[in-house]
Amino acid sequence: MASLIKHLPEKVKKLAKTNPAAIRYIMDGLLAASAVNIANSNYSLFAVRLGADDFQLSLVQFLPHFFTLLVLVPGGLLMNSLSDKKRAAITMMLIVMFGYFLCAISPFTEIYSIQFFLGSLALTGSAIALYNIAWQSFFPGVVKADTRNKVLTLRTRVTLIISMMIPLLVGAILTNIKSVGNKIIAHQAFFTGAVLLFFFAVLNFKRIRKIRENNYETARKEPPMRLKLSEIKNAAVNLLINKKFIIFTITALFFHMTWHFDWTLYFIGQVQYLKMNELQLGFVNLGAALIQLLTIKFWSRINERRGVTLPFIFGIIGLSLCPLFMTISVSLPLSLAPHLFIILHTIAHIPFCTVTLNLYQCILLSVDEKNVSFYISVFSSLLCLSNSVMPVAGVALYHALGGDLNGFRHTLMIIFILRLIAAFLWFLWWKRRAVSSEMKK
Repeated sequence: MASLIKHLPEKVKKLAKTNPAAIRYIMDGLLAASAVNIANSNYSLFAVRLGADDFQLSLVQFLPHFFTLLVLVPGGLLMNSLSDKKRAAITMMLIVMFGYFLCAISPFTEIYSIQFFLGSLALTGSAIALYNIAWQSFFPGVVKADTRNKVLTLRTRVTLIISMMIPLLVGAILTNIKSVGNKIIAHQAFFTGAVLLFFFAVLNFKRIRKIRENNYETARKEPPMRLKLSEIKNAAVNLLINKKFIIFTITALFFHMTWHFDWTLYFIGQVQYLKMNELQLGFVNLGAALIQLLTIKFWSRINERRGVTLPFIFGIIGLSLCPLFMTISVSLPLSLAPHLFIILHTIAHIPFCTVTLNLYQCILLSVDEKNVSFYISVFSSLLCLSNSVMPVAGVALYHALGGDLNGFRHTLMIIFILRLIAAFLWFLWWKRRAVSSEMKK
């Protein structure tokens, strides 16, 4: 791992010589990932410490994704209407800063603190989603197609290092703080740190335009699409007749639904059945991030040799093992279970970087560049709908099956089977694309 980190600046510098925008995108990933990880680590525990009941705790997952769902499609259309997508990304980052500031001051609202926090979290989550659309729409115009995999690989590697270090550090700090009041102050400090990190991210993102204009001659300058009803109608019609995008979306959405199904259940399993503290939760994140960091070079090479669609199947299979491994862990004595779970969870994430690295590139294979922001926003909206509904559906199924340890195990095994089906469907999609490519030749 030390050698990976040691040679990372050298690889970034080498890539920057051929693609000047690359270093700024990678720095953006570093700062944004740092901010999101420091703010979002253990925020469910923050809600509990503010006095959230079970229903309010479920809203921690539901509200940000629900409000994101409301803004993604109009936001995507607005992105398409803007010729300067860099400015849109910066605006969203400023809103994220404001949202995290509101999260930091939520304890000061006393009896309304949990409601204030949930509202602030919803604002922040919506802004982050629109920021992702903005930079993803801006990305194809400043990074050549033949180097996108390398840029995204390095950006992902940097974010993995951050995802590995920060949750562990945050967990260690919170574990060593004894009183609830001081833990709340620590959470406030984390949100404040996220505000500062996004401030530096804004300063960094501002410099991408200058690099693009002065050094990157092939950057495309898109004419803005006027935000008219007729243009919205045309974009929607083009989407509905885009068979490639529809088939891809159905396949990818089913996988994400099975993935989101156990998000809240995983938290219940870790805290209620495995009795894990903040530091142990940090080790869970550390193991998953570390194994991805160690394997990302391997998967990136597979992408370059076999394309980005086939390796994704292995990511789905890895995630399929997560509910199976959780079931095994909660069936063991508590003296052993948390430690074994960390190991098994790490193993399941060996191919996971194919999900984070390849999904966006798979979307680009299924859309036309004219309405790329609109396509991304529609796809992201569907994922947000899944992310809002499926964790709640998972908890509902868990309670319908008894709401106890046996019900927990049965629910996870159902999810395990559904994820295997998702992997098979993705294989069929990949096979269909391969046959289609052969016919064109």
